[in-house]
Amino acid sequence: MDNTLKTLNLLQIDAKRNNLLIKCVAGKNGLDRPIQSRNINRPGLALGGFFDIFSFNCIQIFGRGESDFIKKFENHENFTNVENFLTYKIPCCIFTNGEMPPKKFIDIANTNNIPILVSLLSTADIIAILFHILSDYFALRSTIHGVLIEVFGIGVLLMGKSGIGKSETALELIQRGHRLVADDTITMKSIQGKYLIGESSNVVAHHMEIRGIGIINVKRLFGIGAVRNKKRVQLIIELEKWDPAKEYERIGIEERSQELLNVKIPAQVIPVMPGRNIPIIIETAAMNQRLKNLGVNSAKHFNKMLIDYYETQDLKNSYFNSNDS
Repeated sequence: MDNTLKTLNLLQIDAKRNNLLIKCVAGKNGLDRPIQSRNINRPGLALGGFFDIFSFNCIQIFGRGESDFIKKFENHENFTNVENFLTYKIPCCIFTNGEMPPKKFIDIANTNNIPILVSLLSTADIIAILFHILSDYFALRSTIHGVLIEVFGIGVLLMGKSGIGKSETALELIQRGHRLVADDTITMKSIQGKYLIGESSNVVAHHMEIRGIGIINVKRLFGIGAVRNKKRVQLIIELEKWDPAKEYERIGIEERSQELLNVKIPAQVIPVMPGRNIPIIIETAAMNQRLKNLGVNSAKHFNKMLIDYYETQDLKNSYFNSNDS
């Protein structure tokens, strides 16, 4: 299967979402040209004849300035620079604000099989939409084993050895009103190297494997509110069998993290043993992470309160004078 992003895909995306408001007016024979870069270029310098640093392998955006320029010089000797511009293997040119390119430009584009698209959107709007489309497509990807679930708005990635109870724990969380994103096989995408988005493949989306029962359809069993298609990963929880010889986190001052696709994610290890209510512990961990995201660290707050108490021997004032951070 060819996963190369092509100009034709932009038209298909628009046909499905109607968010680009584009149509092809020339160069239809070149719609299978690959888009090789997530960058978006405005070719002002190239149209003026400066090609030394011309990024020709990405989408070219023609705003009002570029459009007026080629119209003004259509019958001028400077149009040679525009002709040279159209000799490069450009994926496509997009004219914004509904501006139609001049006939000479269209004729050359047809000759060189360069797709020319016209959008009704403003330059800023179409660049913003294309940025999200290209960032998603060119994102670094990886497939990992685990369960991704949304708990109190926090994307929680449950990891651990097979049989530790990840799916069963997720099932209990779903019954408590939280939402499944993906079970067993999760596709991870690193967006701009800043955050991770996890999603399930279309084939197994909204399904879970429960040992002893088999495959269940979460959306049909619990309703549409029990699932979502993708979610940003904000917390990694590693489930592991309780090891009496291992020292587990008891205070929480030290903030741990795990790196996936070059993105650091807050991480915690939760030991599993009979009698421990793992789902409610995960709920607490998710709520605590929400507090941390808002700048409130309960462990550091508690530690500061103790330090103030030992310095002043005044527990009441130590509590109320300590900051929630």
